[in-house]
Amino acid sequence: MTPSLEVSGLAYAYPDGTQALYGVDVTIGRGERVALLGPNGAGKTTLVLHLNGILSGGLGEVRVGGLAVDPKDKKGLREVRRRVGIVFQDPDDQLFMPTVGEDVAFGPANLGLRGAELDARVKDALGRVGMLDVADRPPQHLSFGQRRRVAVATVLAMRPEILVLDEPSSNLDPASRRELAEILLGLDVTVLMVTHDLPYAAELCPRSLILSGGVIAADAPTLDILRDDDLLAAHRLELPFGFDPAAAARLLG
Repeated sequence: MTPSLEVSGLAYAYPDGTQALYGVDVTIGRGERVALLGPNGAGKTTLVLHLNGILSGGLGEVRVGGLAVDPKDKKGLREVRRRVGIVFQDPDDQLFMPTVGEDVAFGPANLGLRGAELDARVKDALGRVGMLDVADRPPQHLSFGQRRRVAVATVLAMRPEILVLDEPSSNLDPASRRELAEILLGLDVTVLMVTHDLPYAAELCPRSLILSGGVIAADAPTLDILRDDDLLAAHRLELPFGFDPAAAARLLG
């Protein structure tokens, strides 16, 4: 089966000469849940922005479901951007319509969906995140955790191949954090989660990558990475006080 994501030899420097990626090779299979870890400035955002062609012009190749990310291929790039759904860290960057339902409908409507088909797509996406009952409410009237779930729904409505989540647990209270985790574990899409929250990575993602200094420094089962104190220290990753990877391994089975 064609992988969801293939990144080969990806290198990129910004116009000011700052080299962000030095040759990244990553393959993620369909249905995998993978955490992307690393210190600030490691190149995580640069890598993510290559997945749907927002950034381009460096060396190497990115393929999503076998389709090359090529900015010169406008039709192909439109399909890539449907396949790669990015949920931003701040849901207010994603929600801008008068009602929740209109926000979720925005993307599919731009694909040409109308009428009953569009309504069904919106209901399905909101139902998958447990937010169907707020379809007619303004998003600014929702809690932060609810807005983040609606932001996920706006992406799910596009039927993506890959769901990219930028720090999904940030600013969530414990109940909202748990509710979001349950939703994400129930989704049948490939997930790439950019996070500094190592326990959340352990809970949601069996596999983790460490991106550090513009290269993949580690690619291993998440709990193996979290048990390697020297590896974590070398890449400025710290477990929260009291978190025991060995106990988490027993709990997660």
